[in-house]
Amino acid sequence: MALDSCRLHPLLAVFVVSALTSVHAAEIRVMCYQDGIECDVTAELVKRFEAQNPGTKVMLDVVPYKTIVEQLPVQLAAGQGPDIARVTDLGGLSKYYLDISASLKDTKYWEANFGATLPWLRPSATDKGIYGFMSQLTMTGPYINKTLFEQAKVAIPGPKATWDEWIEAARKVAKATQTPAALAWDRSGHRFAGPAISYGAKIFDAKGELVLDDGYKALVKKFIGWHKDGAMLKEVWGGSGGSSYADSIGEFKNARVAMVLSGSWQINRLQKDIGTAFDWVAVPNPCGPAACTGIPGGAAWVALKTSKAPKEAGMFLDFMAQEANYAEFAGKTNNIPAHAGLAKKGVAYPGATPAAQAALGTFSAGVASLSPVAYQFQGYKFNRAIMLPTVSRVTQAIVGEMTADEAISKIGVDMTDAVKQAQK
Repeated sequence: MALDSCRLHPLLAVFVVSALTSVHAAEIRVMCYQDGIECDVTAELVKRFEAQNPGTKVMLDVVPYKTIVEQLPVQLAAGQGPDIARVTDLGGLSKYYLDISASLKDTKYWEANFGATLPWLRPSATDKGIYGFMSQLTMTGPYINKTLFEQAKVAIPGPKATWDEWIEAARKVAKATQTPAALAWDRSGHRFAGPAISYGAKIFDAKGELVLDDGYKALVKKFIGWHKDGAMLKEVWGGSGGSSYADSIGEFKNARVAMVLSGSWQINRLQKDIGTAFDWVAVPNPCGPAACTGIPGGAAWVALKTSKAPKEAGMFLDFMAQEANYAEFAGKTNNIPAHAGLAKKGVAYPGATPAAQAALGTFSAGVASLSPVAYQFQGYKFNRAIMLPTVSRVTQAIVGEMTADEAISKIGVDMTDAVKQAQK
């Protein structure tokens, strides 16, 4: 009996070692960027997930937004990349997304709460897969330095004010307060699209193909003109080359402009970075002849085909999407929920200042004014084909390398070429 017992010990030892080493057998890498504290809050949720799933280790890689926009697509095209990423080019990267339906506990829960935005992540209109979920809804829109307006004794335009009226008011503020410029917009074709639609841009023709129409051209010319006459702070768009992204919030928080066009995702950053330096407010999207719209959107957590642990990637996203966890993420990060159930119930924002609370209210109310074209634009998988050339060519006109008409012509050629390339 003792001999038999001795023979079993090596096998038992192998089993024990195997069991111990398999505790963290599955590892998933999550690439995250943050406008405020989104990755910090995610890190707290990761600890909870790991405690509930001791067989899975989550490696959270916090990266700059530029890495998501410029480096992640290159990695994915080369067959490399993380298991999960937080992305904003929703349709453009969709061919790399992994369907996690089989790893979800209840797909009906997902359809009920994320059904309105799940199509944004699907590679085709007929696809029914689940590839991830929107971590929040966002909307592009402006902020103003209320303190500067008060110092200049300039009335803040009303909710239906036009872009021309806002430009004029901000010019007066800048002149009276010796602020370097009236406005700045994020260096982004996405930010440009809302005002373009407001000026009558249809973006798409009857067949759903991209088109440069008179509304879009009108804003290109106006925008270049605003830079030429000094209304716009030249450094934001003119300070970078190509189609690279630059935001305007750095200039805003340093009180170098009276107004910026950015979006709801900046609320937490403004609350944190500005503090009591001055009073800031989110204001409704200004109007053009056709609309008063921003662009809906947001960031999405998506699983990727490069995942070496697809089941665990799906499990983690299922965990993050559950109502209690989602509510915690939205509440702590000051974001508008893309979860239908929470949108009805409302989200508590325990850390929001009165200014942040008011801004969240302004953006939430603005959802009702969004143009149908804005939704179509956001969901279009090749929208970068018009966004990127707009940034690079308009910048060339701003710095004097070409005329506005030449920039418009170049945008059209670049756009057509980009769509053809993307469809290959």
